[in-house]
Amino acid sequence: MPQPTRSGENGAMSAPQPPYDGPPVVAVVGSTAAGKTSLSLDLAEELGGEVINTDAFQLYRGMDIGTAKVPVDERRGIAHHLLDVLDITDTATVAEFPPWARAAVADVRGRGLVPVLVGGSALYTRAVVDDFTFPGTDPAVRRRLTEELEERGVAAMYARLAEVDPAAAAHIEPANDRRIVRALEVIELTGEPFRATLPPYAYALPGVVQIGVRIDRPTLDARIELRVDRMWELGLVDEVRELAERGLRDGLTAGRALGYQQVLAFLDGRCTEADAREQTVQGTRRFARRQESWFAKDPRVTWVDHDDPERLTAALTAVDSRTPGTMER
Repeated sequence: MPQPTRSGENGAMSAPQPPYDGPPVVAVVGSTAAGKTSLSLDLAEELGGEVINTDAFQLYRGMDIGTAKVPVDERRGIAHHLLDVLDITDTATVAEFPPWARAAVADVRGRGLVPVLVGGSALYTRAVVDDFTFPGTDPAVRRRLTEELEERGVAAMYARLAEVDPAAAAHIEPANDRRIVRALEVIELTGEPFRATLPPYAYALPGVVQIGVRIDRPTLDARIELRVDRMWELGLVDEVRELAERGLRDGLTAGRALGYQQVLAFLDGRCTEADAREQTVQGTRRFARRQESWFAKDPRVTWVDHDDPERLTAALTAVDSRTPGTMER
């Protein structure tokens, strides 16, 4: 059987975790459409666990088709946490998310079960398992900066960031409007530079094991296009139309989700439906590449191939090797 590989074999590994005798925390990571969801269900089923969502947009009620949320009847009877907990007009931030997720982890572990984290928001996942400290947030400041972004455009706001904090701007993509707004918010609230670089890899929770699903780019690109086609077939346009009536355009987080913002543009007459679909495909491919790059840098991830018939066995081997004696199967 092919053995799982660690991305850190050719680089510096993070400090080893101390011995731990309780249930592990298993985080399934990787690109959108790589197959994380099915592996997370397999692992939860095999380990006796429950799934904890770490996708920013699956937090929202009604955002089902465009987020590829697993329908209830396809969850194999496995409990899922942090799905459908927010209204679309609520704002979710990576600073607020870790306490919610860690409370769910503590609840699952407290019942002797294994928490399995899965979702497409890479920073959300890392903020849960790693030692992160986030500056505070102010909804009024965030809304004002977001309105300025809409009025002036992302290029003007990036130029503003580059002027007040060149070091932060150098680490943020000029088109990443959410991160630009967050940087400007932190600078305004604290009077200090924005810490655009991330802290060192250091788990804040004991017994964490990260399993990455590896997939070649041509296959991933094809799967993304098929996924978007399927979303359209399932009724994404109607889903967005209904959510728009409930305030999707006013949601500072929800309204920016891939697929949703493109369909909103179509509904508002700013592009054709074909353009909205193609922009969703291309935007998802770019997002997948960013996810791939993000996780490839983490030396603690154990990788399994998406099409390996033994990938579950390989993933379970990695969990056992990192947290021996924690499970009976």
